[in-house]
Amino acid sequence: MDEGDWLIERFEQHRSHLRGVAYRMLGSVGDADDALQEAWLRIHHHDPDGIENVQAWLTSVVGRVCLNMLRARRRDGTSGQTHVPDPVVVLDGTTDLNQQVLVADSVGLALQVVLDSLNPEERLAFVLHDVFGVHFAEIAQVLDRSDASAQQLASRARRRVRGMPEPDADLERQRAVVAAFFAASRDGNFDALLEILDPEIELRIDGGVLRRGSSRTLRGANAVAAHTATYSKWYPFVRPALVNGAAGAVVVTGKNVLAVMAFTVTNGKIVHIDVLTDPDRLNRPSSWRRWR
Repeated sequence: MDEGDWLIERFEQHRSHLRGVAYRMLGSVGDADDALQEAWLRIHHHDPDGIENVQAWLTSVVGRVCLNMLRARRRDGTSGQTHVPDPVVVLDGTTDLNQQVLVADSVGLALQVVLDSLNPEERLAFVLHDVFGVHFAEIAQVLDRSDASAQQLASRARRRVRGMPEPDADLERQRAVVAAFFAASRDGNFDALLEILDPEIELRIDGGVLRRGSSRTLRGANAVAAHTATYSKWYPFVRPALVNGAAGAVVVTGKNVLAVMAFTVTNGKIVHIDVLTDPDRLNRPSSWRRWR
């Protein structure tokens, strides 16, 4: 086996980890796979001599590719648009091990929204150090900055993330709250909805280009409860799912995916609902279809 083949073999061994890094950096399953392909091409003929920790080195390579992709988003003006990141979904009863690994490495969709608000350098420093334990010296090399500068970037990002509510650890409790949400929506029970919605709840809906009129952000329990009549007609088509590791739902009619809904449940109350209804992204071969 030549040196290039040895490094490619190590890449394949760490692919699941690297995909998790790319997803947290980019918030898109399809973009994460594109980043891995670019990283694979970069290392194909690289001399492995001098690489002490292969996983850390590969993580830095993928991080650099993702950093360039995030900077490109900024230049073309797409990064500032309000959107729901690509969800990572495992339907109840699914045994897709690859998808389960990605769910295990993912963070809540509401936190992905906060990560999307960071600048590319802050996001890289935070994700690589705080999430994946990469040393600041290696992060500084990726950013072409000093160690102290890399630490400052991670610290700024950490302050932005710190205010995010922690989801309840009990997954069954989360599922019970989500089930109660859909039952109350179906019955039009406004009071029952207010019982399970946090007073400061935020509802974010991304309809994409084709459903631009449905995209919106609502805040406050009354506004969100009033809007949930929209979901009453979905009730017969709701399938429970894990969405980014938390209780959520997929709305499917026949072969058509209408929505993926992610819930953040804290202290028995729903504090965030993130809804993706963009038909283009939901039915993209590189993302949703592999989750079925």
